[in-house]
Amino acid sequence: MILVGGKGTRLRPLTLSAPKPMLPTAGLPFLQHLLSRIKAAGITHVVLGTSFRAEVFEQYFGDGSDFGLEIDYVMEDEPLGTGGGIRNVLPKLRGDTALVFNGDVLGGTDPLAVLRTHREKAADVTLHLVRVGDPRAFGCVPTDADGRVTAFLEKTQDPPTDQINAGCYVFKREIIEQIPPGRAVSVEREVFPRLLAEDAKVFAHVDAAYWRDMGTPEDFVRGSADLVRGIAPSAALNGQSGEYLVHEGAGVAPGALLMGGSVIGRGAEVGAGARIDGAVLFDGAKVEAGAVVERSIIGFGVRVGPRALIRDAVVGDGAQIGARCELLNGARVWPGVVIPDGGLRFSTDV
Repeated sequence: MILVGGKGTRLRPLTLSAPKPMLPTAGLPFLQHLLSRIKAAGITHVVLGTSFRAEVFEQYFGDGSDFGLEIDYVMEDEPLGTGGGIRNVLPKLRGDTALVFNGDVLGGTDPLAVLRTHREKAADVTLHLVRVGDPRAFGCVPTDADGRVTAFLEKTQDPPTDQINAGCYVFKREIIEQIPPGRAVSVEREVFPRLLAEDAKVFAHVDAAYWRDMGTPEDFVRGSADLVRGIAPSAALNGQSGEYLVHEGAGVAPGALLMGGSVIGRGAEVGAGARIDGAVLFDGAKVEAGAVVERSIIGFGVRVGPRALIRDAVVGDGAQIGARCELLNGARVWPGVVIPDGGLRFSTDV
């Protein structure tokens, strides 16, 4: 099953109109990359635990047959958290073992490798952990010499391990049945600590595969660029990789420079002399002559005027950014907002 019920507040304003897992990432809904990894592992039945804008998932993926899968949908009337979301889909789960994925994680680990560890250890629950260079921003999960989980630790400035929760789990069905139904439950704060206290067999599958939480604009643009450049694997892209990805119907004028794993969406336009570096342009966006867009997300139908500068910013659907405007360092423009020519500057020259 895949948990896709979150509101994606850290990616607003983009998620005001679409759930985070459906935002275009390397030109495809992010969830499609995860589903392609699941299908490549030979898994055929997927249950999506939905909540916010639930209808969008079924409208796009249908019954899953076009993607070589069988997809069921279970909606949460109220947010139930990770544990509650897993418990909520129990009636749709068919086997005695369930693989669970967070729907906002871009990863490269083979799901079957995690499942093999689960079976070899005869575990009740198996967690996929990844090693990261700086674990201070994450909760840490130490293990013993046999790979058994010994604790779940909150963020700390002095972490005892570089292993963090990667958002993929294997559960025995009977463990899911023990999760209280009908209320919000956190697996990290409630389910897993209880299992450890009861001496349940909680093991880890640890590797250093590609992994990125796509929850922030910075991570979203980096993850999309990694997909385009082939750094992050995705069967949905059929092995294509390069410094940019230009989709069907897009127009790129002579003299425009595309680089850094940028994506130019369907029907988007890039004007002469414009520079797009590590950015994501959604379908129908227009960047006019001489404008510069770096490490930013440009929503559906946005117009960026001539010689504008957009760096480390997010521009919501349908917004218009006037000529010579400057949006820098975390700026966010809400959908439909119009900024006139020269209307927002960080430098003094116009």
